Amino acid sequence: MSLESPSPGVVDPNAAPVPDAERPNIVMIICDQLRADHLGFGGNPSVRTPHLDALAERGVVFENAHVANPTCMPNRASLMTGRWPSAHGTRCNGITLDPDHTTFVQQLADAGYSTAAVGKLHHQNMGWDFEDDQAEQIALTSPLLVDPGAPDANRPHREQGWDQWEDRQRHDAALVPLPAGYYGYDEVDLVIGHGDAPGGHWRWWASERGVDASLLGGHDAALRADATWNQIYTSAIPAHAHPTAFVGERAEARVRAAADAEEPFFLFMSFPDPHHPFAPPQEYADRYAPDALPLPLGFEQDHADSPAHIRAMAARRGQPDPDPTMAFSVTERQYRDAAAAQYGLIEFMDEQVGRVLRALEETGQAENTVVLFTADHGDLFGDHGLMLKHFVHYSAVTRVPLVVADPRRPERSGSREALVSSVDITATLLELGGATAIRGMHGRSLEPVLGGDAPIRERLLIEEDQPFSPEGLPAPTRIRTVITPRGRFTRYFGSSEAELYDHASDPGELANLALRPESAAFRSAMEVELLEAMAAVDDTGVAPTASA
Repeated sequence: MSLESPSPGVVDPNAAPVPDAERPNIVMIICDQLRADHLGFGGNPSVRTPHLDALAERGVVFENAHVANPTCMPNRASLMTGRWPSAHGTRCNGITLDPDHTTFVQQLADAGYSTAAVGKLHHQNMGWDFEDDQAEQIALTSPLLVDPGAPDANRPHREQGWDQWEDRQRHDAALVPLPAGYYGYDEVDLVIGHGDAPGGHWRWWASERGVDASLLGGHDAALRADATWNQIYTSAIPAHAHPTAFVGERAEARVRAAADAEEPFFLFMSFPDPHHPFAPPQEYADRYAPDALPLPLGFEQDHADSPAHIRAMAARRGQPDPDPTMAFSVTERQYRDAAAAQYGLIEFMDEQVGRVLRALEETGQAENTVVLFTADHGDLFGDHGLMLKHFVHYSAVTRVPLVVADPRRPERSGSREALVSSVDITATLLELGGATAIRGMHGRSLEPVLGGDAPIRERLLIEEDQPFSPEGLPAPTRIRTVITPRGRFTRYFGSSEAELYDHASDPGELANLALRPESAAFRSAMEVELLEAMAAVDDTGVAPTASA
């Protein structure tokens, strides 16, 4: 059987239903913008993550797990649907996931699971506008994208407000419960945004604890702030009312409540951290000494062979982009201070994971609860002298932690080298829950890898689309990457720029071989791999009903 065929592990849709007593509970824990090696079990000697390390010790750790897209909304949509962004349509931030798409959460609910989410979802727009220069660039290069008179190619007929359930301003004005069945969830405790003062249900929860986020949250109210980058500060929000504590408390409450239920449960526990701003509460702000942290891989790289837009970033070291989400080149001081702050946030988050794992133990549910831990994408975080994400596909951005711990199969532990993707989580959870597979799903169940280190694919595709671009790239941006056991190849479409890395001799991706004559055969082979990977993610989600 070809490795590009659908996984044989997904449950047969015609099979008899699995009794509830034989189905595990499932807790999926996800972090925002956490790279794979910013964890103890990921090989980081500095950060303290004892609860996640213990989870990894009793589960399977996937060493080569990559995202389908290194951006929040597209990859979260891929996690939900098991499809690449070019198929599900949420190709960049700002495009709401079509609620007509089938999600694995809905499939679990249909199979008899109670379903709940706590934390950040980002299935719909949160209400942020483009920066002025981005809006101007889009208007010049893709005018139909911003023409109010131009219809979308697909215009669903829905009631006004159907795509406003995660709008920040709406939630700031009033407590807005999300509708039952929201992308498959029975109930949601929502966080909108990042940092110490996001929106959503958290703000009302914090208010009940005597904390007014409008007074204590954000950079302007910070107890201490970095002088050169406004994304590093010590929050005035106390730890007991912080969004991370909200996620931990509400997830624990839902686990304890589920102990008395007859049906199995699925819980999506989603931290908005450690995404920037790096703003830990005071209790966690000074747990790591910035100057004691080592500098990361290639921090002083000259980028002579890098694409033009990366060279342009490197030439402006220490100057963050006006859009606080965009990659830029950091100074040593900025990196160290950001890393110390982020490690505090990660330790705080790890403690909240611990309280949920304890709740499973104390309620007698741990032995029948599968726990999956991952992130929606990574962060450059100083590698190659760069910070954050967008417009680059270095492994720091695309590789994420992925752990699956199934207490029913304690022999399944250790690390796996197989090449896996975020889209595989859908197929895996459907199989674990005895739910029906989704037509058109690109992902494959990780069942063969959990039981050994059998490969499930020969190549892995990563997509990135943006309606704007940085200096050195034409707009709109369209990036496609293929990763194979041999290396990585990236094409920046609309330009001649490319990257090619041999992971056997250069696992850190420091030497771009794309333009070297002696690597022409390697490049040609990887271009074929990219074409194969792109062709494999066509949309096959609608069944034909006749030959004509």
